[in-house]
Amino acid sequence: MTDMLQTPGRPGLAYHHSPGTGPTIVFLCGYASDMNGTKALALETWARGQGRAFLRFDYAGCGESEGAFEDQTLADWRDDALRVIDGVVQGPVVLVGSSMGGWVMLLVAKARAEQVQGMVGIAAAPDFTDWGFTEAQKMRMLQDGRLEEPSLYSDAATVTTRGFWASGEANRVMIGPIAFDGPVRLLQGQRDAEVPWERAPALAALIRSDAVQTVLVKDGDHRLSREGDIALILHAVQDVLALCSSPSSF
Repeated sequence: MTDMLQTPGRPGLAYHHSPGTGPTIVFLCGYASDMNGTKALALETWARGQGRAFLRFDYAGCGESEGAFEDQTLADWRDDALRVIDGVVQGPVVLVGSSMGGWVMLLVAKARAEQVQGMVGIAAAPDFTDWGFTEAQKMRMLQDGRLEEPSLYSDAATVTTRGFWASGEANRVMIGPIAFDGPVRLLQGQRDAEVPWERAPALAALIRSDAVQTVLVKDGDHRLSREGDIALILHAVQDVLALCSSPSSF
């Protein structure tokens, strides 16, 4: 059953929370994605089987959550993640961010430094407003207010608004050292058509922690949703959880 988190002044957020031992695993979706994707559901099934606390949710304007997609910005979705963590989770968390969710993951870790104990990035795409568009595409967004492009994963076009792009540029994270000291695993396909694989080791180098490992999947695409990919993701989450401390109180 889907629950709804209501906050004055913001759209309601749909979420699924499975209670269990902590830290709570929190799945952060990619751009224009939702909480019912293959990776989120596989992680939830695994977490329930292990008795681990797990949370998945839809950003405003996505999936089952309220709001209009084109009204949202990166900062809004970061704040959605923060309010669902603050409103639903008790205690420490391990963040699992897919694609844009990897960017949100890093922003949440900065905002909740004491609560976030570990991170797993799956084709993480921080700062993609900088490197993910051509100059012509950026100009079209600035002039027309939105950019509409064919999607590799859906019949519907992918829309990026000027507001989202500007919010992304204002919240870039790979501009210097990233102050995080917990365990991190970064999984990246080398046949990813969306995120250049070189972004993963570059991100790893910026994270202050020494407990960072990058896994490159030579034949992996952007989704990393095949059975073998899911196994790698589950192994990465297990690794991070094993390295995290689990204080009895928070």
